[in-house]
Amino acid sequence: MSITAQQVNALRQRTGISMMACKKALEETGGDEEKAIDILRKRGEAKAVTKAGRETKEGIIVSKVSNGKAVMVTLYCETDFVSKNEEFISIAENAATATLEKGKEGATEEADIAIKALFTKLGENMSIEIEMLEGEGLSSYTHTNRKIGTVVSLKSSNDEMGKDIAMHITAMNPLVISPTEVSDGLVAKEREIWIDQLKNEGKPEEILEKIMMGKENKFRSEAALLKQTFVKDPEKTIEQLLGDNEILSFIRKAI
Repeated sequence: MSITAQQVNALRQRTGISMMACKKALEETGGDEEKAIDILRKRGEAKAVTKAGRETKEGIIVSKVSNGKAVMVTLYCETDFVSKNEEFISIAENAATATLEKGKEGATEEADIAIKALFTKLGENMSIEIEMLEGEGLSSYTHTNRKIGTVVSLKSSNDEMGKDIAMHITAMNPLVISPTEVSDGLVAKEREIWIDQLKNEGKPEEILEKIMMGKENKFRSEAALLKQTFVKDPEKTIEQLLGDNEILSFIRKAI
């Protein structure tokens, strides 16, 4: 049976164990996650697995850019106290640097080893996510509290513009780049709410669809980065700020 990356990551999130060990256990059990956990416990990983049920809602975000690569590291833990631990912070910083130098897979394996060692010391469940972008026009921004961050890829390199847009994304949390990218499924859910609201307001049936179209256009624009008002200059949209430049992609993470 072929084991997917999603299956491996799901098991790693539950156990805090390396991706390689998770993949091997899943292969041995034909993809059965619970049986894979039993195997990992029998191999001496019981302490980590036993505590893995506790949620990791705290943590820090580290972003770095170098030589045409941008990395976003999200290191999770259970408590805000541990998120301020110097060893914990070092794991995230080192993972970001290692990703830029060695790639995502090697950095993840190194980070998993460090996480297991710190887990043994602190007894708190932890997990890590690493995401990357590649290109020429890369920039990043991480809020001072290390709880929200963004990396963005522009078509043409412009450090000041890139940092401004990354900061805007961090603050405004757009769902997509362009209004047309907002999913029809998400719009359909909103339309169900709007139609009930309008009927409760007693709006005439013959004008409902026109009002709905207006609401949809507004919803798509507010969710789209290009149409949002730039946080540093309310007289401009992000689209106007870009001029001839173009946003290729972005990653925003928040804890």
